[in-house]
Order: sequence, then structure tokens, then C-alpha cells
Amino acid sequence: MVLESTIVCVDNSEYMRNGDFMPTRIQAQQDAVSLVCHAKTRQNPENNVALMTSASLEVLVTLTTDVNRVLSKLHQVNPSGKAQFSTGIKIAHLALKHRQGKNHRMRIIAFVGSPIDSSDKDLVRLAKKLKKEKVNVDVIALGEDSASFDKLSQFVDTLNGKEGTSSHLVVIPPGPSLSDALRTSAVLQGEDGYMPSGDFSSGGFDVDANLDPELALALRVSMEEQRARQEEESKSSSNEVATGTSSKEDSLLMNAMFSRGSDQPVDFNAMTEEEQIAMAIQMSMSDANSSVEPSETPTLMDVETDNPDSMEQDYSAVMNDPAFLQHLVGSLPGVDPNSEAIQNALHALTSGSEAKKDNESKDEKNKEK
Repeated sequence: MVLESTIVCVDNSEYMRNGDFMPTRIQAQQDAVSLVCHAKTRQNPENNVALMTSASLEVLVTLTTDVNRVLSKLHQVNPSGKAQFSTGIKIAHLALKHRQGKNHRMRIIAFVGSPIDSSDKDLVRLAKKLKKEKVNVDVIALGEDSASFDKLSQFVDTLNGKEGTSSHLVVIPPGPSLSDALRTSAVLQGEDGYMPSGDFSSGGFDVDANLDPELALALRVSMEEQRARQEEESKSSSNEVATGTSSKEDSLLMNAMFSRGSDQPVDFNAMTEEEQIAMAIQMSMSDANSSVEPSETPTLMDVETDNPDSMEQDYSAVMNDPAFLQHLVGSLPGVDPNSEAIQNALHALTSGSEAKKDNESKDEKNKEK
């Protein structure tokens, strides 16, 4: 297919406030420009489009293959001032001369919704210059200004010459839809006569299977493969998240099921609620002690930490201190220190420690005897 660089020149004069096209001329023109830009880029992926105004004479978007850039600027155009058709065409020609793809054909699509002030002589001179530079111009004239239509017709005829058909004049009288009138016009055709089917304004990739069945099949297969690939990636991501969460939970569970300093698992199902709470308190105390630097570890009664007997006495002193245990339990998140289960567990801990201490005292007395 023929490569094209197209610049769309929109009319943003005060005449575009008229309501003879639904809902207004400026809004109907926006829909038509979207239709044209999508059609041009679909004729060839390497085609590019640009956008400028004929009243404010601004180049809003330089040549690009991204139609969304054009549409974002298009909806910011508001009617103001007076259109200058000839000057707008000259600026558009200058912008096309600086295109990157020098093998692209140059085309200007000009929307005209206001009277043409240029003389017939000036328009003919401009048309001859554009023809010499091999620039094609499609003119979309809106309304019922017959005087302007005659000038535009002479302008396009001069561009085409005796045998040329590359430039077109499309006159669209007031009606409900400007876009519908353009769908079957020569403006949407490429220079090779190819007109892509489908809803251009939606930016979709639907292809008429009757015109190109191989391309339609290739696009359908490609879309199905892409959809399957995305579903597979989504499943993989979900599995990775689930595996990571499960691994973390398994690690916490293993830490909880093995007692400190023992390789034998603890059967929590066989334990009472008080026993489970007591073990949780012991594990919390061990975690708190292991997280403190050795230089910062507090000692009770100034006992040397490298003495195992002193360490045991230290731990027993802590376990026999109800106030300390009450404070420790109160610092645990989500635990009510005043609940009956917690109080029973604390009582079991202190009672167990006292019983152990009494047994140790009896053993020492027996050894002395």
C-alpha cells in the first residue's frame, strides 16, 4: 500500500458554532476528524497524521502514528476568529515538507465551514504550486455556501489537472451526521483505492473477511493467542502470590509447632486453651529476649549472664513475678489481659514455677542429708 503523511486542517472559526450539523458544527467536525485519522492509520501502519487549525493557524500535533494524541488536542479546539483557508494550506504544506518519511506521499485534508475570502486567482496559483510539489488536498466543505464551493471546485480541479484524481472535493449539506456522509466518500480511500471497513472512530481492528480473508484470520488467531497468553500470565501471577503466602504461613506454623530448644512437634489440639496461651507467652518472651542485643540485655539482681544457674534463677524470678507477666500479656496485640482464660494461664505459669522451685529445694535438702 501507498505510504501517506496526512495533516488535517480543521475550521475553528466562529461559523463552527452553527447548529445545522448535530449537535453543532464543531462537535460534528471532531467526530469526522476522528473517523478520518483512524481510516488513514489503518490503511497502513506506517501512515502518520497531524492536526492544525485554519482560524488560529496553529499546528496542534505534528506528524504521528498515535491517533490518541490527535484526538486529545482535537477536543481542546474551540471556535474563535475567522478562518484563513489559503494561509492554513500553506502552513500545512510547510509542516509536511519536514516529515521524517520522505517516501511518504503528502496529503492535506481541509475542513471548510466558513466563506473563502481568497480570490480565484490566488487559489489557482496556490493549487499549481501544490501540484508541482506533489501535494494532494482533500476539501470537505460544510453548509450551503455556493460561492465558496465554486472557488474550492476550481482549486481542486487545478490540483488534479486533466487526468489526475488524487485530490477531492466533498460537499456535505446540513444534516444529522457528518461522519456518516464521509464514510462512503473518496476522502477515506487510499491512493490505491483501498478503503478499510469497520468502525474507524472506535480504533478497533476489525477487518472485513470478504475483502481480505487471510488478514482477518491472521488477526483473529493473533488476538486469541494474545488472550491465552494474558490468561496464562494472570494464572501464574496468582499462583506465585498464593505460593508466597502459603510459604510464609507454613514457616510461621512450623515455628509455632516446635518448642524452643526441642525438635519434637507440639500437638496444640491436645492442649487446653490455658496451656496454649501459656506456651504463647513463653514463646513471646523468648522472641523478645532473642531480639535484644547482648550488650543491652537487662539482668535481674546483677546476675552474670554466662552462668547457666544464674540464667535459670533469672528466668524463674521473671516467671514468679505476676506484675511482669500481666504487663507482658497486656503488650501483646489483640489480647485482653483481664479475660478469664488469660488469668488462668498466668496462674498456671506462676504455680508451675513455684512447684518447680519447691521440688528443687527438696532435692537439695535430700542431697545434703
